[in-house]
Amino acid sequence: MKLAIHDVECCETFQTHEELLKIVHAQMPDEDELYDLAELFKVFGDSTRIRILYVLFEAEVCVCDLAQALSMTQSAVSHQLKILKQAKLVKSRREGKSVFYSLADGHVRTIIAQGREHINE
Repeated sequence: MKLAIHDVECCETFQTHEELLKIVHAQMPDEDELYDLAELFKVFGDSTRIRILYVLFEAEVCVCDLAQALSMTQSAVSHQLKILKQAKLVKSRREGKSVFYSLADGHVRTIIAQGREHINE
């Protein structure tokens, strides 16, 4: 549901609070970091990628197993894994003719857990 601007409370007069703004500006990350953070969160904006991460919460698996677990083609899974790997959310290792994927680190699980906590409040 979209809110019209008159549905959001606003100040009745325009007055800035310079001391507060100084603190905000001092703590604000630079534009490159903000861009990278926004790009990271975009990766979480796809339910297929979230499903892949949930499989990887349980075990290190190969592309074939992921495709089977998610009822997807290996090509479709590989495409999503590439995005997750570029975002440094998953890592891979080769064993013979198979490539196994796992979570890159514990932060991935924490991000998902905090997101679930937030939507369930």
